[in-house]
Amino acid sequence: MRLRAPGPCALVLVAAVGLVPAGGAAHAADPVSTVTFGKADRTEALAYWTPQRMRDAGAALDEGATPANLKPWKGPRMAAVGRLFFVDDKGNDSWCTATSVPGRNRSTAMTAGHCVQLPASPGNHHISMVFVPAYAEGKQPYGAYAVRGFAMPRSWEQDDKVDVAALAVDPGDGRDLADAVGTLPVAFTDRPGGRVTVFGYPATSPERGERLLFCAGTARAADGHAQKVPCGMGGGASGGPWLAGFHRDQGRGTVVGVTSYGDSATESSTTSAELLGPDAKRVHDRAQGM
Repeated sequence: MRLRAPGPCALVLVAAVGLVPAGGAAHAADPVSTVTFGKADRTEALAYWTPQRMRDAGAALDEGATPANLKPWKGPRMAAVGRLFFVDDKGNDSWCTATSVPGRNRSTAMTAGHCVQLPASPGNHHISMVFVPAYAEGKQPYGAYAVRGFAMPRSWEQDDKVDVAALAVDPGDGRDLADAVGTLPVAFTDRPGGRVTVFGYPATSPERGERLLFCAGTARAADGHAQKVPCGMGGGASGGPWLAGFHRDQGRGTVVGVTSYGDSATESSTTSAELLGPDAKRVHDRAQGM
């Protein structure tokens, strides 16, 4: 089961004026697909996602109890990890999880492909996207960053393969994302990450996306180009980082995956992530130039 973004909250349609797909027939051979948002759309996205709307996004949901193997993170602030808010293809308010990572533009974040675009559905992108690092119970210690564009594998856009994406965000309060919150390094590899700590903002109760949760386990190879751990992350945690070599006292590790899907339609006792191989590296490289 793909870990879908949480379901309908406020059924408000937002016009996609200025949404500019950079794909099309002329780019059919390009393994990376990109979408950019105009300045007016980014301004509208920041105005749309008020603190109350962010809280309301999870308050109306009940996706069951948080599994026992998920715990609220109480260590050092994970400044690079946050909630990625957006309006989906049906006009529903929703969210995923994303992570600030190194990039030439100092404004790059990684998440899952289905957090930006429906699979195998060219042109069906999410809109009004805003990244809020270190979000916690309504607090935004570093403010909100409008997404100015994203990159994803063309195989995700066309064929439901390689569930990963990279974002480029505007500065917040005059500071680039990396300068404000730092970054977590990424290891681009086709091997499972070994012992990992997984973070996300799942929509399960009682947190309903308001707190950063985590679990730990050993990543094993899964079907397809994926890895899995015995963790119960649910919708809303999609795109969250899998950190290898995690230092609890520092709140730091290396990103070796982003949460993609669970093992059934009714429970997610096992959570899987895309392996961050060459496709993910190309996506990350493209976003750095946006």
